Amino acid sequence: MNARSPWQIHWPHRYLRCIAPLACTLILMTKSLAAAAAGDTLASASDPFSWLEDVHSDRAMDWVRAENAKTIAALETRAEYPQLYADAQAIAGAGGRLPTPRFIAGDIFNFWQDSGHPRGRWRKTNLADYRHAAPQWATVLDLDALARTEGADWSWQDASCLRPAEERCLISLSDGGEDAVSIREFDLSNQNFVTGGFDLPKSKQSVAWIDQDRLLAARDWGAGTMTTAGYPFVVKLLRRGQPLSAAQEIFRGRPTDTEIDAVRLDDNLGDRLVLILRHVSFFETEFYWLGPSGLTRLELPPKSEIADLVANRLLIVLNQDWIVAGRRFAQGSLVSVDVHAMIADPRHLQPALVYAPGPREFLSEVSATGGSVVAILYRNVQGRALAFVPTPDGGWSQRLLAAPEHASMHIVATDLRSQQAVISESGFLSPSSLWLAGAPEQPFTELKTLPAQFDTSRLVVEQWTAKSKDGTRIPYFVIHPAAMKLDGRNPTILKAYGGFQLSCTPYYLGVIGKLWLERGGTFVLANIRGGNEFGPAWHEAGLKTHRQRIYDDFAAVAADLVARKITSPQNLGIQGASNGGLLMGVQFTQHPSYWHAVDIQVPLLDMLRFEKIDAGASWVGEYGSVANPRERAFLAGISPYENLKAGVQYPQPFIWTATDDDRVGPQHARKFAAKLAALGAPYLFFEVAEGGHLFFDESECGVTLQAGIPQSPQITALEMSYFTQQLMH
Repeated sequence: MNARSPWQIHWPHRYLRCIAPLACTLILMTKSLAAAAAGDTLASASDPFSWLEDVHSDRAMDWVRAENAKTIAALETRAEYPQLYADAQAIAGAGGRLPTPRFIAGDIFNFWQDSGHPRGRWRKTNLADYRHAAPQWATVLDLDALARTEGADWSWQDASCLRPAEERCLISLSDGGEDAVSIREFDLSNQNFVTGGFDLPKSKQSVAWIDQDRLLAARDWGAGTMTTAGYPFVVKLLRRGQPLSAAQEIFRGRPTDTEIDAVRLDDNLGDRLVLILRHVSFFETEFYWLGPSGLTRLELPPKSEIADLVANRLLIVLNQDWIVAGRRFAQGSLVSVDVHAMIADPRHLQPALVYAPGPREFLSEVSATGGSVVAILYRNVQGRALAFVPTPDGGWSQRLLAAPEHASMHIVATDLRSQQAVISESGFLSPSSLWLAGAPEQPFTELKTLPAQFDTSRLVVEQWTAKSKDGTRIPYFVIHPAAMKLDGRNPTILKAYGGFQLSCTPYYLGVIGKLWLERGGTFVLANIRGGNEFGPAWHEAGLKTHRQRIYDDFAAVAADLVARKITSPQNLGIQGASNGGLLMGVQFTQHPSYWHAVDIQVPLLDMLRFEKIDAGASWVGEYGSVANPRERAFLAGISPYENLKAGVQYPQPFIWTATDDDRVGPQHARKFAAKLAALGAPYLFFEVAEGGHLFFDESECGVTLQAGIPQSPQITALEMSYFTQQLMH
C-alpha cells in the first residue's frame, strides 16, 4: 500500500559507451547553479551524453548493442564462464524455487514460471495436495498462450479477488515488464476473462473493489491527472458497463504528490473498509475512508501505514511517535483502532497497543488471518514470528511462533477463512522452507523445503559490527570457509542497500553459494543505515542531506574487513542494485582505492537529474530535491555521475541495467558508462533487452533477477565471471 521505492512494488512484479574528447567533456559538465535551483536540473546542452536518455532511439540502441558485444566478448570467453552459466541456469530452473502459495476461495493458488512456460501459469490445487512433493496443479490462466493469442509480451503482476466469495478477480498484466499495467476482470468459476467486464487499459494504476459492480480506480485519466513522478493522483468510481469517460471523480490530490492508492480491506467478521491513500510524499500519507455519505479523512499520523483489518480492528504501523487521547505510542509500534468507533467519530481515535519493539528490534511484516494477526519481528537482524489474538477487553494477547538463528522469516500467505498462515524461513546456509501455522496455539508444520543448492559443510556464518565515522555500530554478516586464513587474501563480495526502509536480512545464498562460496569466496551482507533493520530511526538517520552517514557506514564495514585481515582492497568487491546501485556509484567515486570490483546494478547515478528520469520525482522524500539549494549542493557532492574525475585510478566496474525499466530507467547507467569512456577509464556495461524493474526480487535486498526470467542465468554468470576476473587472482 505504500508508494514504490526504486526497488519496491506492492507485489508481486532490459543491458550498453560513448566517446567524447576529455576537454570538451569537462567544459560541458559545468552546471548553472541558478538554473538548477530553479528546477532546471540539467539542460541537455550541458550534458554531452543526454542523447542516451532517449531510451529507444536508434542511436542509443546502436550504442547499447555495441557495448553489450564488448562485454560479452570480455566475459563470456573466460574459461570459467560456461560452468558458471550452467550452474546459474540450473538454479534458475524449477528445482531452485518453492511454489509460494496464496489462499483464494478455499484453494491454494500459485504463479509459476519455468523453461516450458517462461511467461508463466497461474494455477491452483488444494491444501492437502499442496503438501505433496509433486502437487497436481490445474492451470487457471496460461500467460504464454495468452501472449501468443494477443501478440503481447505479457508478464504477471497481481490478482485482486473480490471477497468473500473470491469468484471474480482483477488481474494486472504488464506488457514487457513495465510498472504500467492493464487490468482485466477474470471469472475463476469458468477460468476466462469476463466478456464486457471491467477492462482498464495500460497505465500506472491502482484499483480496488467497492462491490461486484463498482471499482475505485486511480490511473491516467488524461492530461493533468498524473503526478510529476508519473503516478496517478485522481481517483474515480467506475461502474460495471461504463466507459472510462463516464467514471465519476471521487478524489483529487495534487501533481506534486507521490501517488494515490485505492485499497479495500476485509476481515473475518464480514466487515470491510474502502480507503484512499494520498501519498503526499514518499513517507507521508493522508488516509480517507469511503463510507455511505462519501469520503472522511482519518486522523492518523502521516508517517504511518495501514497494515490490515481483523476482528473489526484496523492495524496501523507507526513510523513516528503518536500522541493521541492522552497516550504516547512510540515510533515503530503496531497499534489497532476499533473500526466501529472510528466510523462513529473519525477525528477522535482511541488506539490500543498491539506491540512496541525494543531498541534493537523492528516489525517487518503484519498480516491478518481469520481471527488473529501474524507478524514478523527482527531482533538484531534475526527473524522471529509472532501471533497476536484480539481479546474481549479491546487488548491483545501475544505468542512467539518461531525464532531461528541467523535467519529471515517472511509472511507468504494468510487465510481469511481460517487462522492459517504460510511463513517462509531461510538462512544464509539453510535452504528456504515453507511452514504452515494454524491457530496461534498450534505448532508450525513444514510444508516444503528447497533442495540444497550448494555444499555448506565447510562454511560458517558470523555476525560482527564495525564502527562508523560518527561512532554508530554497524552490524554485518560474514559467510566464509571455516578454514579461512586471516591473511587479507580472501576474495570477498560485500553487499548492501541502504535506503527506503528496505532491510537486508539473511537469505539463502543459492546462486552466491554455488557460484562463489563453493569456489572459495567470502560473502558479506552489511546492515547500514537507511534500511529498517532497527526501526524507522535507522532509516531516518540517512535521509536527504544526512545520507553521507549511509556511505560512511558502508566504507566502515569495508575498513573493518580489511582490519580483521579477512580481505584487502585487491581482493574486495562490492555490489548493489537500484538505490544500492547509487550506493555503489558513491563508493566508486568516494573511495576508488578501497575495492577492485564494483558491480553496479540497475542504478541511480545522476543525482542532479534523477527527478526528471522516470519515477525519480517520487523519491524526493528520500534523497531531497535540486530545487532546494541546500539539498542540491549535497546531491552535487555525492552524485556519482557528477563526481567522476580525470586522473583518478578507478577499478573496472561492471554496470548493468534494463531497457524497459520505467521506474529507475537505464539513462543513469548509460550516461555513467559513457562518461567513463570519455575519461579513458576501464569499465564493462551490459543492458538487458526485455523486462523492467518488475523483474527484480527485493527479497534478497534488491539485487537478484527473479527466477524464470530468461536473462537471469546470463546476467548471473556475467557478474560472477567479472568477480572471478577481478578478485580471484
